[in-house]
Amino acid sequence: MMKKRWKQAVSLLLVSAMTVGLAACGASSKDGAASAGATTTAANGSSASGTSDLNVMLETPVEALDPQQAVDGTSFEVIADYTDGLYQMDKDGEAVPALAADTQISEDGLSYTFKIRDDAKWSNGEPVTAQDFVFAWQRAVDPKVASEYAYMLSDVGQIKNAADIIAGKKDKSELGVTAADDKTLKVELNVQVPYFLGLMYFPTFYPVNQKFFESCGDTFATSPETTLSNGAFILDSYEPAATAFHLKKNLDYYDAKRVKLTGINYQVIQDSQQALMSYQTGAVDTTLVNGEQVDQVKDDPTFHAVAAGYLWYVVPNISKVKELSNLNLRLAMTMAINRESITTGVLKDGSIPTYTAVPIDFATGPDGSDFAGDQKKFENVCKFDATAAADYWKKGLGELGVSSISLNMIVDADDAPQKVAQVLKEQWETTLPGLTVNLVVEPKKQRVQDMQDGNFEVALTRWGPDYADPMTYLGMWGTGNSNNYGEWSNADYDAILAACTTGDLAMDAAGRWAKLLDGEKIVMDNAVIFPLYTQSNAQMISSKVTGIDYHPVALNRVYKDTVKSN
Repeated sequence: MMKKRWKQAVSLLLVSAMTVGLAACGASSKDGAASAGATTTAANGSSASGTSDLNVMLETPVEALDPQQAVDGTSFEVIADYTDGLYQMDKDGEAVPALAADTQISEDGLSYTFKIRDDAKWSNGEPVTAQDFVFAWQRAVDPKVASEYAYMLSDVGQIKNAADIIAGKKDKSELGVTAADDKTLKVELNVQVPYFLGLMYFPTFYPVNQKFFESCGDTFATSPETTLSNGAFILDSYEPAATAFHLKKNLDYYDAKRVKLTGINYQVIQDSQQALMSYQTGAVDTTLVNGEQVDQVKDDPTFHAVAAGYLWYVVPNISKVKELSNLNLRLAMTMAINRESITTGVLKDGSIPTYTAVPIDFATGPDGSDFAGDQKKFENVCKFDATAAADYWKKGLGELGVSSISLNMIVDADDAPQKVAQVLKEQWETTLPGLTVNLVVEPKKQRVQDMQDGNFEVALTRWGPDYADPMTYLGMWGTGNSNNYGEWSNADYDAILAACTTGDLAMDAAGRWAKLLDGEKIVMDNAVIFPLYTQSNAQMISSKVTGIDYHPVALNRVYKDTVKSN
């Protein structure tokens, strides 16, 4: 479903210090935990023996390595480095088998039978079994686990009984997924889900070895010793909130011949100038650049702009902040934003101003059209118009009976979001008389937690698509969705979501597409979010490196085919 332009952007590229782990939890020597005799990694990323690792800059730390608890793109990338699901993405973003040796789909599309590869095994030597998937998926919907991505199994994946289990109406053992034998996994759905196989490379659907998990207790996925691999690499150096960590090649991976890298060194560098300097000195092989840095390096042959797929937007807390429950004030704020000045004057990385609730060049309809191709369709409620914004503002203040408003906006501690937030503050305060915006800078993990808890007034955030369908965005604003941070609710909108997931339109491609467009209009007319831009990543990639696969959906970077020459 991805547009050809995305594929072209991807195909153009095809292109640390060790930290101490935590206590072991039943892991064997095959787990790949760092030991006293492990090869030391030099400052330039090459090991003492002369083999090469890929040195990767991260702009944010890993938040969680539990596949059923992780919620952010950085964590997903690292989890996918060492874990395979039933399916993976090829270089064009299409779903292709990974741990699934064979897949059978019933004639009515409601039953899937997966055969697990005989040569798939965990890094402690145990085989990957169908029960590993049953256990993991039951964890994902277990109310006690409270996985933020539980809805991927219920609302999105439509797995039988998932919704009732999440709601506490049924036991997790009743989930429509069973192990017929060690290598046969059966899945039952409520309705047909045309993109179901594409969901299988999303980390929430990754397997977990139950015996190992239970031996770890509360420490699961917090260290190399409490992590198992069945994928291309093994985590051998990591601790929570680490600014540097390492993975080594998994020699027992079923597709090990495909993997050329000896390992991956990750370095968290949140200051953009430091990141560029690290690249220039050879400490990292790939790094992000932004703002004025782009002007400095844009003529360098190792500079690339890569479509990232993320939609950046502002969330107003509609339910808990009286001022933001006023539609006119929300419309004033979104129309006071000069998105073009943010992308061309601040980011300079190829990001595209966006005036829709679904990002550009993301999903293609049954007629081949881009869902967000018409960026002018919401001009009456989402464009830069200082005069209209001021009019909305004056009307809203009058309705509230106030002359001034002060709002706190939470923003990540990373460099680029802070720069964007500062511009938003200036634009709002300049255009909307009486508005004061206070920027509250937080580590990303804290910002996400505050949004989940409803402990915010305005937030600058982003969302990367989990699967190639507009519902990955539109579903977030349904009543009660865990990602509906502003707790907006609209019965007409909820009815559209229901019709397009389990109702009559679920298998009517053209009708569903038209109804989703109607739903997007409701979101935009109500200024549920203030869309800003569709992100591109301006990156420096060493000429020694080829074969990094970039995807705008689910997993942004995959290194299975990456090669680094000495």
